[in-house]
Amino acid sequence: MFGVQTIDWTIIAVYLVGITVIGVWAAKRVKSAASFFIGDRKFGKWMMLFFMFGTGTHSDQAVGVAAKTYGSGVSGIWYEWLYLFVTPFYWVIAPIFRRMRAVTTADYFEMRYGRSVSMLFVVVGLLQLTFFIGMMLKGTSAMVTAVSGGMIDDRVAIVAMTVMFVLYGVAGGMAAAIVTDLVQGLLTVVLSFLVLPFAWSAAGGMSGLREHISDPGMLKLFAPGEIGGFYVAVISFNALIGWVTQPHTMANCGAGRTEMEGRIGTTFGMLLKRVCIVAWMLTGLFGIAVLAGEPVEHVDQVYGLMAHKLLPKIGPGLVGLFIAGMLASVMSSCDAFMVTSAGLFTENFYRKYLVKDRPDRHYVLVGRVTSLLVVAGGIMFAMTSESILDMIEAFWKIAAMMGIVFWVGLFWRRATVAGAWAGTLVSFAAWLVTGKLAFGEVVLWDFNAHFANKLPAFMVWGGKLYLPWQMIIYLSAGFLATVVVSLLTKRVPAERLDRLYACLRTPIGEDEPETAPFTLPPGVEAGPRRSLISHPDFEIPRPSVVGMAGFFGSWVVVAALIGVVYWLVSL
Repeated sequence: MFGVQTIDWTIIAVYLVGITVIGVWAAKRVKSAASFFIGDRKFGKWMMLFFMFGTGTHSDQAVGVAAKTYGSGVSGIWYEWLYLFVTPFYWVIAPIFRRMRAVTTADYFEMRYGRSVSMLFVVVGLLQLTFFIGMMLKGTSAMVTAVSGGMIDDRVAIVAMTVMFVLYGVAGGMAAAIVTDLVQGLLTVVLSFLVLPFAWSAAGGMSGLREHISDPGMLKLFAPGEIGGFYVAVISFNALIGWVTQPHTMANCGAGRTEMEGRIGTTFGMLLKRVCIVAWMLTGLFGIAVLAGEPVEHVDQVYGLMAHKLLPKIGPGLVGLFIAGMLASVMSSCDAFMVTSAGLFTENFYRKYLVKDRPDRHYVLVGRVTSLLVVAGGIMFAMTSESILDMIEAFWKIAAMMGIVFWVGLFWRRATVAGAWAGTLVSFAAWLVTGKLAFGEVVLWDFNAHFANKLPAFMVWGGKLYLPWQMIIYLSAGFLATVVVSLLTKRVPAERLDRLYACLRTPIGEDEPETAPFTLPPGVEAGPRRSLISHPDFEIPRPSVVGMAGFFGSWVVVAALIGVVYWLVSL
């Protein structure tokens, strides 16, 4: 049936029924709006680890890495390893989010800059989440189509996957997302490594692969072509700027009992993902040998084609296990993004500006309706987009647009409301001016068509403005606009800033009760100010022993992962 055997359908059905039952059971934990949107902050280290891993790891990423590796070689791993050098910073950043005592990142922007900037983030955040959901559905549908031998249409796959994660996500909110991510995270690991050993064997190992590769640059981690050291450095910096304003980051760091749960869950959950990315890269790399001589209509299908070609020959049920892992990877992310989008709209717009002082069940209902609308937008985006690689690059840029004002406002008290608006709008403008603006076949603006041939050679790749230089342009423009306009405009009231930084200096206590965002519990005194710079306008805290130990320990793991990849490709 649809190119998939009965035993495979049975395995898929068992997974779907099981995960739906678990998710609906988790819905019993929803007692308030806070429990729906952020899970009551009662989860331990293992749940937070798999929540972060499940939320941050999805099959469209495997599709993108395999596709880029298939075309560019080992350096294609940086399409998802771009966050590798950001990972140690998670250990330091996670406690900051937990200490905000907030439900959404928009709460931070409201406290730091006021309601107008908070509303700006709600708009940008909903755009990110709609884009993100569409990207995941698009990438996973390409894999479903390929693994079924083209028997399952990608649009049918998109609708089917959506129905599955909406069932329990709408009912159970963030609690359901976190509980189900434990199971789905394990299945995502299975998905990442299931094809690899058979692909390795079919290709004849690294020595067999070398016979199919004429360009030695294909086996270099830092290739001399498009994805070199400069590319990796700039993309990684852009990733660090943008990660803090991905709307789901607040839940990833703040749903645990204390800030240590956030540290461990965020850092180790993402280190586990970095290991899986190595498997995706190797699978795409071996595809060069395994799929040699076979027509590959679209590189987005390489990962699925490998499963379709190899798994049925190994044993019954493996295709079903692969599809179950694939569904788990996308469902574990989409459910969290869906709930996060509902929280942004409901908590930061609807409750504050439209309908106030209603019972919590009313806001939970609004959140559920909002979830459905955002998912519908994601479906439309997935069905009208063409390339998962283009979608990934576009998301990198969107995610960084408000990251600049987040970081500046976190460490510099002089940043103002006008500066935040200027920095964000100038960043968007610089991105659009240096790119292409089109609606279907109607092209309104194309920078490369007019100016690419006038740029210095080092700023151009493939006839276009080189992606790292485009990022440098919009990040620099946004930072300068934020600083200059802030220096020329009215300061944010000192009492508001004092309240914000008092919370950020105060660690989360054991069994600390839930409070309003940026509000310390009764009887808790704010931590003392210990800034690296004595100037009153700078709030750069001195690092703690625990913070530095985890930070440098994470760098050791990062170096070890790079060493492993170097060793593998040198075999």
